[in-house]
Amino acid sequence: MNPVFVTALAEAGLTTERLAAQVGVDPKTAARWANPGRIPQTRLRAEVATVLGRTITELWPEVLKRRDPVWFRPWADLEREAVALRWYELAWVPGLLQTEAYARATLAGENLTRDEVDDLVSARIARQSILHRDRPPLLVVLIDELVLRRTAGGDRAMMREQCQHLARCAALPSVQVHVVPADVGMYPGHGGQFILADMPDGTRVAHVDGQVKAQIIEQRAEVATLDRRWARITGVALPIAPSLALITEAAESWS
Repeated sequence: MNPVFVTALAEAGLTTERLAAQVGVDPKTAARWANPGRIPQTRLRAEVATVLGRTITELWPEVLKRRDPVWFRPWADLEREAVALRWYELAWVPGLLQTEAYARATLAGENLTRDEVDDLVSARIARQSILHRDRPPLLVVLIDELVLRRTAGGDRAMMREQCQHLARCAALPSVQVHVVPADVGMYPGHGGQFILADMPDGTRVAHVDGQVKAQIIEQRAEVATLDRRWARITGVALPIAPSLALITEAAESWS
């Protein structure tokens, strides 16, 4: 348990149900904040801290230790709370399924110091813990086959390890991986990467990345557009078993 949060709740004369009602979240979400490492979404932290009469760092000191970039934290918080994630990738293996070596390769060529790369990689790998908790989110992944066929600097061993890791992740009960085969030709996914997150309160938000910045999308009409695009991409992707076979074949091709 998070003793500071529990004590602050008691001193404020509140239950997690009453706190949830005050800040507008599901009671189960508020109850999770009493557990170690469970931090409210960025947009809620200040409000919760005010209601409880404490500072954010008193309640959740780990906020100061986070290594993920500040601009990414709002999405990382949503990702951690989501009950389901649907992730489409055209160019990369999704971050939640990357090996450390592959994560480093995705940052090659960026204007970053070695320490900055270490922090970014550590943060990315740490996010993967949500797949191994008692109640992990359902993660459904769609990836373009060319993701499996592309390496960095000719590093075949790195790519073989990544494909093998992807196959292991696909065997987790809460993970489904589908591959869009290369012979499909043009399809709606060529517009770029996106993620759809189903939240505990029934709302749905999206994340779209770009060359300059990433953005969180909450407008219903825009989320619905991505929802339709997801359905169309799913229509050209392989089922689970053939996808796993293709991933396994790709791993062997890098030997």
